[in-house]
Amino acid sequence: MSGMSYELQALIGTRELLTVAAAEVPAARVVPLAQGLALIPVTPAVLAALQGEEAESKSGGGAGFGWHSDGFELRLAAWSKAEPIACVEAEYWGGSGTQRAAVWSNGRIVLGPLSSGEFEPSPPEGTPISRALRRIGAHVEPGDTDEFDSVGLAAHRSTDGWVTPD
Repeated sequence: MSGMSYELQALIGTRELLTVAAAEVPAARVVPLAQGLALIPVTPAVLAALQGEEAESKSGGGAGFGWHSDGFELRLAAWSKAEPIACVEAEYWGGSGTQRAAVWSNGRIVLGPLSSGEFEPSPPEGTPISRALRRIGAHVEPGDTDEFDSVGLAAHRSTDGWVTPD
């Protein structure tokens, strides 16, 4: 993979919440991040398991994410009754790209869906992913640019990299 690109599709929440969530999804792998958070890379196998029978009737755009089905969102809503959970997506090439993020809490979307398009400047309140991370409890550590950096999302350049570290 080129050093110029970055892509991520993941669920982010506390380690405790994602451990419970992953127990329901055999393909899921919980990867610890900083600040007590963790992520589950949304690989094709995880996505298929989350969508279940719903995969055939994919709504194609739930919460602004082209890869969600209604079944996927029902799972996020259910898990969020315990603690907030974020769904994030980023795709960058050569410094420009897109981000999407949404946060579910108490069974419903409480932030977003937020998105940023290619070549759009970051708003003062931060990128969609940083805003979602902030909503689930992340903060900027001294010396870091934003919550994205502080929790360690730059550690791998691809969703698969989180499953099999590169």
